[in-house]
Amino acid sequence: MARSIRIQAAGAYYHVMSRGNRREDIFHDDDDRRFFLHTLSQACGRTGWRVHAWVLMGNHYHLFLQTPEPNLVAGMSWLQNTLTRRYNVRHRKWGRLFGDRYKAVIVEGGDRYHYQTLMDYIHLNPVRARIIQPKAGQSVLDYPWSSIAGGYALPPGKRAKWLAAESGLKAFNLPDTAAGRRAMVERLDERAASEAVQSCGVPALAAEADARASHLRRGWYWGTQAFGEAIRRLGQKLLQQSAPASRAYQKHELVREHGERQAEAWLRAGLKAAGIKTADLERVKGSDARKVLLADLLWRRTVVSQEWLAERLRMSSAANVSQQLRRLDRKRALGRVPEAMRNFLEQLDDSSR
Repeated sequence: MARSIRIQAAGAYYHVMSRGNRREDIFHDDDDRRFFLHTLSQACGRTGWRVHAWVLMGNHYHLFLQTPEPNLVAGMSWLQNTLTRRYNVRHRKWGRLFGDRYKAVIVEGGDRYHYQTLMDYIHLNPVRARIIQPKAGQSVLDYPWSSIAGGYALPPGKRAKWLAAESGLKAFNLPDTAAGRRAMVERLDERAASEAVQSCGVPALAAEADARASHLRRGWYWGTQAFGEAIRRLGQKLLQQSAPASRAYQKHELVREHGERQAEAWLRAGLKAAGIKTADLERVKGSDARKVLLADLLWRRTVVSQEWLAERLRMSSAANVSQQLRRLDRKRALGRVPEAMRNFLEQLDDSSR
């Protein structure tokens, strides 16, 4: 059976879930969970994603994220491949970490009901898994590996910049204050205590609901029927624009171009600030601080590959790019480049904070 098309659009919301290969654990200890969040943070820095909710379970994770640019596929490819490599190095294993293709349900994030229900579904996952037991007096705050304890319950200065906590609180008419954050937790604890464990946070679908609509366990969209029809038309349009070959939609210009387009723009601006003309790149050593700092910027802030960096910066090979990035002493390198380049890099880093 052919794979379904990934609908990508600027500003789109998604419920993303992925399980371990053969449903085996992907998190064995808290260090694995910290590695995941660190890698997710890097993915957000590269793609501009905003995460509205997350939870890490034993053998799977859930994300509620928004893509300001149409780059879900590129970002998820980088995220899951990087997680797999890091997991295998840490645990001295090889092969696949994740099982089947990750699930990405497109969400009508601008509709309050669908936004709220997805948020609660994700945050109440530990209750359904019986990790949190409300009847024993436990709170959702007692599970540290969700965006409630790890984000929404914290003041702004102590939570990740990529967590869209202000938007999440606003969706429930709550201010980003100590009282508002406490009310967010209390509301979830009330749901956990009043609903059956196995269905806690799972919305009920009306009998006449569109069968294609997700109920957050199956289906391909989560939103109103009108939203589903609009997404279906968008999917048909993308398929018509793509070649008929298997998985060709992944190579479609709209899917592929985003990371490269941003990288090309920063590369042009960076070379200008560095005082290097494109025609002169071949004569500049691959270890030159200006080249390495530009490679570092594009590697951290976009989803382009090291092969792409090697080709555009004339740095010999992807292996050489990887080696130069590992060896980079950023403070020392910044002291060896023109002031205009330092200002350029600092402005970009400031804009990402």
